[in-house]
Amino acid sequence: MRIKVNGEEREILSPLSLQEYLDSLGLSERRVVVEYNGEILSKEAWPNTTLKDGDRLEIVHFVGGG
Repeated sequence: MRIKVNGEEREILSPLSLQEYLDSLGLSERRVVVEYNGEILSKEAWPNTTLKDGDRLEIVHFVGGG
């Protein structure tokens, strides 16, 4: 199954929830905003959103610093 993440095609071998996918990338949910097929999803929706072939994700990861 293929999805687009920040404009790049990625292959996922089995169906995953959005939460599982973000966990596999090691992203902290406190510092991430996700747009799923053109809509920003609340963090509460991530575990119940199953990624499907052709989905588009834009993942913005905030980095602190000074």
